[in-house]
Amino acid sequence: MKQAGFFGAAGLVALAGYFWFADADQSAPQITGDTASGTALAEVILPATLSEQAQMGKLAYDAQCASCHGVNAVGQAGVAPPLVHIIYEPNHHGDESFQRAVGQGVQAHHWPFGNMPPVAGLTRADVAMIVAYVRDLQRANGIY
Repeated sequence: MKQAGFFGAAGLVALAGYFWFADADQSAPQITGDTASGTALAEVILPATLSEQAQMGKLAYDAQCASCHGVNAVGQAGVAPPLVHIIYEPNHHGDESFQRAVGQGVQAHHWPFGNMPPVAGLTRADVAMIVAYVRDLQRANGIY
């Protein structure tokens, strides 16, 4: 009898999680249906202004990240995911996740793009500014 109660409670938690994430995804930029390699995967609303740190982060992002993750973090079909997506909100991928991804690379676990290699030439301070830029973009798009 205790086992049935446990499984019932676990089922309710899973169902609640599904609805919470389903609702959250509706406010996030939607992945576009175009799958031609290199095309943008999301439509991103740009913020009216960027914080000072995000302005510097945009420069670093454009130089080091945009070739894979796309201009303004929209992602690119067949290349890399959009960073302006609910998956990358701070409660799921905190700032340190970005630091580790850049410094050590990361194995694919949310998207079918393959593994991300480490990115050479960026300091922790550079990545912090890039994260500030991504977070400003996320806020402008209802994430965060």
